[in-house]
Amino acid sequence: MNRIAALLAAFALCSCTSLVAPLAKPHVTTELAALKAGDWKLDPAHAALLFRINHLGYSDLIGRFETFDVSLSGDASDPAAAHAEAVIDMTSLDMANDAFAAELMGPKFFDAGAFPQATFRTLTVRPGADSSAEVDGELTLHGVTKPVTLHVTFNGSAYDIIRGAEVAGFSATAVINRSDFGVSAYSGLVTDEVRIEIEAEFLKQ
Repeated sequence: MNRIAALLAAFALCSCTSLVAPLAKPHVTTELAALKAGDWKLDPAHAALLFRINHLGYSDLIGRFETFDVSLSGDASDPAAAHAEAVIDMTSLDMANDAFAAELMGPKFFDAGAFPQATFRTLTVRPGADSSAEVDGELTLHGVTKPVTLHVTFNGSAYDIIRGAEVAGFSATAVINRSDFGVSAYSGLVTDEVRIEIEAEFLKQ
């Protein structure tokens, strides 16, 4: 009897979901002109900041910072004037290996005790084709500030009834040289080139 009741409940839930899903799913548009002007705040529940670094030629080591914040402001009619600032909590590093994460946060690498935050701020935005842009900015990491260019793609925007806000999504990548920032331990064994990948959704304020 309990099994039958469970099956009926599951069927009812699936039926309800199939009816609600088309109404709840946002109508995302990739037209940059549809992006509303003003201030946007990161939705940390729908954001990821990863880095990849090659290990001895065998594979890429992948790290993730669990805590970071980004503010964004701009107007689609003047994308070159858009501005963003990001703050990354270096102590929130996750490598799926606690001992290795602790080593990376130690004095040989990020030295998170002395430099608990990294920051990025935009300087110029160069709009490209297909809702993309090159974003030139300054990255401060390990106490060193260097120019970095983000390759950004606007994935689209729409009003999200679940979150009750206008939402905009972006993807971004960049490549940096860790030695430029004084993070040079085991250089030659572990590559200096670090690839950064960002996925982010923003809520209109």
